[in-house]
Amino acid sequence: MSRTTVAASIPEVTHHRVRAAGADLHYVTAGDSGSPVLLVHGFPESWWAFSRLIPLLAGEHRVIAVDLPGFGDSGTEPGPYTSASSADSLRELVVHLDLGPVHLTGQDISGVSTFRLAAEHPELVRSLTEIETALPGYGMELFADVANGGMWHVGFLAAPGIPEMLLAGREREFLTGYAFPAMSGTPGAVGERDVDEFTRVYARPNGLRGAAGFYRSMLTEGSAIREIVARGPLRMPVLSVDAATGDSTRDTMTQVATDVTAVKLDGVGHLVAMEAPDVLAATLLDFYRSLA
Repeated sequence: MSRTTVAASIPEVTHHRVRAAGADLHYVTAGDSGSPVLLVHGFPESWWAFSRLIPLLAGEHRVIAVDLPGFGDSGTEPGPYTSASSADSLRELVVHLDLGPVHLTGQDISGVSTFRLAAEHPELVRSLTEIETALPGYGMELFADVANGGMWHVGFLAAPGIPEMLLAGREREFLTGYAFPAMSGTPGAVGERDVDEFTRVYARPNGLRGAAGFYRSMLTEGSAIREIVARGPLRMPVLSVDAATGDSTRDTMTQVATDVTAVKLDGVGHLVAMEAPDVLAATLLDFYRSLA
């Protein structure tokens, strides 16, 4: 279990809640000027994954970082936890905050929801950045294929009832014994405070509900994503960011978008925002400035 029940924070942000598409969302905001940036975390993360990145962006942009439904301090009530339902919640958050077109940024599994939002509501998205992301129907399923180098936790988390049964009370051990060592390429990037915070939110009652639902949905929606792409590729500027170990984001986004800028961050592992916030901030700011 977590060694603290107190939510982590940073001085630069304020915390908020809103009901969006049936989900109780927790999100933080920073900065009061410039075009808006919406940051959406992956697994095993929450908004806290961006805690080092947010201050670096907030000098030039209004920054919003959200806990996906079922993650972080967002609600975990019964309901659908899918990429589609999460995209609906993100859309309502953007509308609720009256942000206008946002620089939308998805990391890891949230890239499916951010892609859906960009494809289905392009008027709300000024640019799309995908970090360490693959889409169902375009290679994501390979990450569940353990016989060919895939990661076992994908199928494990997707198995109904199994993660709740086997990880309850062992969240910290899962994070420190497997998830962070396997995903991080930068020793020391994930500190004790980070582990405490991620353990806290995943150890909440039903704290794995969002992750389990998300992985289940992603393994079954390849045809749905292909149908979206068949209606037309993304037209807004897209930035793909890959870590040193692969090119899955670039390979995916060049199949589904027409204007893709690809960046590869050598020496960085999967947890990009935590491992290299300075480099990622510079990459994002350069991309946003090029669109001004």
